[in-house]
Amino acid sequence: MGAAPPNIVFILSDDLAWSDLACYGHPYHHTPNLDRLASQGMRFTQAYAPAPICSASRAAILTGKTPARLNFEFVTKDKPGGQNLKQPLESPPYTLNLPLKETTLAEVLAPAGYATGFYGKWHVSQHHNGYLGWSPTHGPLQQGFAEGTGEFGSHPYGYKAQPELKNTPAADGTFPEDALTDAALDYLKKHRDERFFLYLSQYFVHDPVHSRCQWLIEKYRAKLPPGSLDIRASYAAMVETLDRLVGRVLDELDALKLADNTLVVFMSDNGGHPNYTANTPLRGSKWNLYEGGIRVPFIVRWPGHTPAGTVCNEPVHGCDLLPTFAELASAQTGAVDGVSIASLLRDPASKLPERPLLWHFPYYHPEKGFAKAPSHIGTSDFVTSQTRPHSALRLGRHKLLHFDEDDRDELYDLEADPGEAANLSTSRPELTAQLRERLFSMLKACGARFATPSKP
Repeated sequence: MGAAPPNIVFILSDDLAWSDLACYGHPYHHTPNLDRLASQGMRFTQAYAPAPICSASRAAILTGKTPARLNFEFVTKDKPGGQNLKQPLESPPYTLNLPLKETTLAEVLAPAGYATGFYGKWHVSQHHNGYLGWSPTHGPLQQGFAEGTGEFGSHPYGYKAQPELKNTPAADGTFPEDALTDAALDYLKKHRDERFFLYLSQYFVHDPVHSRCQWLIEKYRAKLPPGSLDIRASYAAMVETLDRLVGRVLDELDALKLADNTLVVFMSDNGGHPNYTANTPLRGSKWNLYEGGIRVPFIVRWPGHTPAGTVCNEPVHGCDLLPTFAELASAQTGAVDGVSIASLLRDPASKLPERPLLWHFPYYHPEKGFAKAPSHIGTSDFVTSQTRPHSALRLGRHKLLHFDEDDRDELYDLEADPGEAANLSTSRPELTAQLRERLFSMLKACGARFATPSKP
């Protein structure tokens, strides 16, 4: 008989950059708990979010299907509508809800005997009773999760309901209480004697950027590079707070003697916010399909199966989580866009069959102040640049970006040029044409929506 299926803890951070953790090379962020997770498990260097923006990425992670196939490529809103930015192209209407017909991680794992709990940021349904409020018709409890809460915890989102918290500093050396993580730990205690799936969707480090840990802000002010924006000290404090919250989960698994039979997966939903963090050495950021917008930290610990302290350089994708969890749980699943990466979890040197990775973003950003935003997307420029409708495809070491307005292609060799500085589309026209054809064939096959010419 094979080993019993593991418990699964999936922790999703919000807007955490690929380079924000010490174990990914950040020069001054202190992230001992996530570094510990990496030292006890496997760190992936080429892991990708399904989208450069929250809702689209989360919908894809939940279902194993790309945002292009789901027709969920942007962020959800509180009411129907569209962008209406008076640009050359008109983007598709907003998608407000992940359809109930889609099968989620919870709906795959529950029939295999797993308790299912969702805690934190859902963001794939129309906002209800305020920003990020769970929909009573399309929330986690309608998508296979048996219990959970959307509590904001110690994130600044909670200031709206309790404005006094913003000016209530934590004592030196301490962190604010966090009711979201407390609830997740209670879930672990409640289900310690059964097989469980915990999806902990942290709000950190999404803006508003603010920390009640003044002692942390002062620590990081002393570490900032000369000329840095002061808000980067508060951002660094939020990163360390996130790390502390992850550490509490790891400590609880140890205390409950559950760590040895629990798969822990940590990743970010998209790249870092360009106003607050450097995605160096990657170009771009959240909201665009350069590497800085979609390459994310991804760490896995599975004692007795995943070799400790290892690094995997194989490209993996957020859509791979559902088929991977299904394989490990001996669960059934339908057709998805991701593939199981269970073999990589056991051997970081193993290879997946070569496959194209697809991204599609038929929208403009920012929605407010677009005309005033810089047009060039650079590296660590600490500004929100214009993003225009575009798509991307990676196959092997090469990546193609296609920009819809001017029907323009860019081609990069990510092995030689991970910072996407040298556009090879002119020097490699045949490869560019091949990847372009592959890109549009895939988009057509999955029923993708496109931005269309604006009406005069």
